[in-house]
Amino acid sequence: METVDVAFAVLGLAALLAGILPRLLERRPLSMPLAFLGLGMVIYALPTDLPVPDPLTHRDLATHLTEICVIVALMGAGLKIDRPLGWARWSSTWRLLAVAMPVCIGVVALLGWWWAGLVPATALLLAAALAPTDPVLASDVQVGEPTAESDSEDEVRFALTSEAGLNDGLAFPFVYAAIAIAGSSLAPGDWLAHWVTVDLLYKVVVGVVGGLLIGWLLGKLFFRAPSELRLARHSEGFLALAATFLAYGLVEVVGGYGFLAVFVAARAIRAAERSHEYHAVLHDFAEQVERLLTVLMLLLLGGAVIGGLLAPLTWPAALVGLALVFVIRPLVGWLSLRGAPGRPAEHWVIASFGIRGIGSFYYLAYATTKADFPQAQLVWATTALVVIVSVVVHGIAATPVMRLLDSSGQRTTAAVPSDRSTPVVA
Repeated sequence: METVDVAFAVLGLAALLAGILPRLLERRPLSMPLAFLGLGMVIYALPTDLPVPDPLTHRDLATHLTEICVIVALMGAGLKIDRPLGWARWSSTWRLLAVAMPVCIGVVALLGWWWAGLVPATALLLAAALAPTDPVLASDVQVGEPTAESDSEDEVRFALTSEAGLNDGLAFPFVYAAIAIAGSSLAPGDWLAHWVTVDLLYKVVVGVVGGLLIGWLLGKLFFRAPSELRLARHSEGFLALAATFLAYGLVEVVGGYGFLAVFVAARAIRAAERSHEYHAVLHDFAEQVERLLTVLMLLLLGGAVIGGLLAPLTWPAALVGLALVFVIRPLVGWLSLRGAPGRPAEHWVIASFGIRGIGSFYYLAYATTKADFPQAQLVWATTALVVIVSVVVHGIAATPVMRLLDSSGQRTTAAVPSDRSTPVVA
């Protein structure tokens, strides 16, 4: 029995299940990520001779696999949000990004240093890697496919989708701060000026502006070009990948944050012709690719766990990770949403469902290829624990919690139609 033949059989089975399970689990308290995580552990526990997927040994491969998975998910997230951009309409998103994320990073970094015994650079890397919520594993609590209704999305699904779309890029400056400290020293004079001007300001601005420009140009090509070149007429979904890789690659070439560019480009494409049915075609293709990549990543995560990824874990580090999932993110997220649209129950759901996932692994893999971080194995183990706990807890709770909110008859939707208006409770 050849190992490669076993791998083909496993991938074929996984792809088949990826098409079947979403329908079977749609109304049940069990998510597809949870099912595939368990499947990966079962497969690698069997005597299949499959190679152990150790991210510390194969850091470059881990970086690029997670990178592709995240950017495809970001394109899908940007395309499926119906709500137009606006300060008041996106109030919950801004609060989660500007308040909840930095505070969570600070608290986790402090606990990682003081309680788990990590050196400052490694503690900051752990906090930064765990900061972004995940657009890959959070489909059960996100908005659905694109529609022509601009104000139909409830606040919970919208906030979680838009937050996941933007914070993958906005967590990057904190990762770069950890890399800078690991490569120089704690003294701010050694790295702070470069971090503020380049890693924070320049890269964020280039990511946003580059994404807007690329999305605008693609929107013109899709919907406004002469008839024979108007790509929307042909309904080819694979162009979602073209948009994803163009936005990401071009912005990365000029030194910006590609994650931000992909999401912003998707929003610009959506704004070019907001109600066109071609958005659903692009989204559906991106979602199918994302699902296949997610299945692969979860199988590999299950195999890494069986292979000993959690072995370096210590009780103090585990408690820091569990505190983030069950205490820090829910409490900080809820406080940041005070005064935002939505009822208290909705705020608690938004704060509690900050799912951690594939993006966290990308940041760890990327950072550890750029600098030498002491206790890297412990950070990988802690992050894997947080992702597994998040997949299990949120995977079980998402369906009943969202069903309970939906059946309550009082769901907060977008501000109407002026951006200064109060939200509507439907």
